[in-house]
Amino acid sequence: MQYYLEAIKAHQSLNAYLEVFEQEAIDTAIALDAKRNAGKPLGKLHGVVVALKDVICYKDHKVSAASKILNNFTSVYSATAVEKLLAEDAIIIGRNNCDEFAMGSSNENSAFGNVQNALDVSRVPGGSSGGSAVAVQAGLCMISLGSDTGGSVRQPADFCGIVGLKPTYGRVSRYGLIAYASSFDQIGIFANTVDDAALTLEVIAGEDDFDSTVSSLPVPNYSTQIEAENKKYKIAYFKEALENEGLDPEIKAQINSFIKILTENGHTVEPIDFQLLEYVVPTYYVLTTAEASSNLSRFDGVRFGHQSIPKNADLIELYKASRSEGFGKEVQRRILLGTFVLSSGYFDAYFTKAQQVRQILSTKTTSIFSNYDAIISPTVPNTAWKFGEKSNNPTEMYLADIYTVFANLVGIPAISIPLFKHSNNMPFGLQVMVSHFNEVLLHRLSKNFMQLK
Repeated sequence: MQYYLEAIKAHQSLNAYLEVFEQEAIDTAIALDAKRNAGKPLGKLHGVVVALKDVICYKDHKVSAASKILNNFTSVYSATAVEKLLAEDAIIIGRNNCDEFAMGSSNENSAFGNVQNALDVSRVPGGSSGGSAVAVQAGLCMISLGSDTGGSVRQPADFCGIVGLKPTYGRVSRYGLIAYASSFDQIGIFANTVDDAALTLEVIAGEDDFDSTVSSLPVPNYSTQIEAENKKYKIAYFKEALENEGLDPEIKAQINSFIKILTENGHTVEPIDFQLLEYVVPTYYVLTTAEASSNLSRFDGVRFGHQSIPKNADLIELYKASRSEGFGKEVQRRILLGTFVLSSGYFDAYFTKAQQVRQILSTKTTSIFSNYDAIISPTVPNTAWKFGEKSNNPTEMYLADIYTVFANLVGIPAISIPLFKHSNNMPFGLQVMVSHFNEVLLHRLSKNFMQLK
C-alpha cells in the first residue's frame, strides 16, 4: 500500500486521482495483514489495490462525476460493485478523474482538469474513464473500475495500452453508478492482464435486489475457466470497419497482419457485410442524449449539489443559474440535444427511428453469433490524439466512437486488448466481442490472442 501511495504522489501531475483515501487505505492494509497472519480465510482480492471512477458511489466518501454541480457531495451508500470488492478483501485507494458525467472521449471535459497519458503527456488518455485507465497504466493501483456507456472503458484502455473489459449489459449491477444513459451504462474493468480482469468480474458480477436490470444468471468462475481450450474458432470482422476511410492505415495494416496470424493458427476469420456501421454513432447519440436529458434533470440545485440563487430569482431562474454554472459545455450540449430529440414534433423523427435501428442491430447481432464465435475490430480509428486536436469539433470527437458503441447498443460483452504499437510509439488494441453473457469465451479468446502476438 505504501508503494502505491508513494507512486501516486510521484505522478500527481498526471491528474489521475481526484482524491486519495490515504489513511483509510493504510488502516485497511494493516487490518488485512492481521487477518492473514491470524490464519483466517482470505478473500479472492485480498490486498488488491483498487481505484474507482468518480461516478461510482462509496459510502461516506465524496463522489462528483467530475462536475461542479456535485462538488463536495458525499455519497450516502456504496455501489453494489464496491460492496462486493470490499467483501473479498480489496482496498479502495481513491477516486479517479474522468470526463464530466462520463461524457467525453478524451478526458478534456472534467471540471478538475485534464488527465494526462503517462506514455506521452501531450496526448489524451481517452475517455470518459481516463483517470481510471491512467491509474492502471502508470502503476498507481492494481485494477480500477470505470463505466462504459459507448466505449468509455475500451477506448482509454486502447490509448493507454492496457486491458479494458465491458461486460454484458446486466452482468454487473448498476446500483451506485451515477447514470448517464441507463440502458447503455455498464461498470467495466481496467487491468494489466486478462486474468486480472476475469477475476475482478467474477467478484463484482451477479444479481442484485437493488437493480431490476441486472441478470439473475449464475456467475461462472471466470478466473478458473480462462485457460484456452484446444479449439479453433470461427471469427468475423466487419468489412466496412477495416475499409473505413477514417481508419489509420497503420492500424488497418497491423490488424490485417494479425488476421493472417489467426488463420495460420487454424482459426477461421471471415469478413461479413455490415452496412449499418454508418448508423451506429447517430443512433447511439440520439438515444444516449435522450436518456441523459432525463437522468440529469435531477441535478437542479434544489435537492443536492451546486446552487446559484440570482437576485429576486424565481424557481425557474434558480434552475437555469444552477445548471448553467454547474454543468460544463459538453454536458450542456448533450442535455440540449437529448431534450431536442425528445421534444414534440421530433420524437418520432429521431428517438423512435433510433430505437428501430437499435432493434435491427440486435436482430443482426443474433444472426451473426448463430454463425460465428466472435467479432473482432479496431477499438478506435486512431491512436491517442494531442490535447485540443478534436476539442472544437464535437462531430469528429463523436466519430471516434464508431467501433465501440455497437457493443453498448446491443448489450454484448466486449474487450480491448493491447496487442499493437504504432510508429508514433503509441499503443493500440484489438476489440473482441462475443454473444450475451459469454464472457468465459471472451476471456479465453483474449488470452489466446495475446499469447499469439
